Amino acid sequence: MKEGGHVSLYIFDFRNLVSRIEHLGERDLIHNFRKGLPSRILDQLAPHPSRIDSLQDLMDITLKLDTRYHERQEEKKPEASKSNSSHTQNSLSSSQKKKKNFQKREKPHS
Repeated sequence: MKEGGHVSLYIFDFRNLVSRIEHLGERDLIHNFRKGLPSRILDQLAPHPSRIDSLQDLMDITLKLDTRYHERQEEKKPEASKSNSSHTQNSLSSSQKKKKNFQKREKPHS
């Protein structure tokens, strides 16, 4: 799974793959599912001391974590555009000041 991808797509693909494979126990499924998770999800799973006993529990938890991650990314977008907007305004005013100073120097004296 790609680092910025959605866990829901990974879960869909994983379930599809597992449906074609026989003889995998719950622990093997959990192990293989975890191996494909992005580090941002694995990092959030690591501090939890409780042991996850079923693949479905792990999928539910990772889906919640991923949903919150993407919500937070959306929340950050307006913050980033505000920051970029003020930076652009500062750059423009700086450029305009330089242009005015240049024009003052270029005026012919009468």
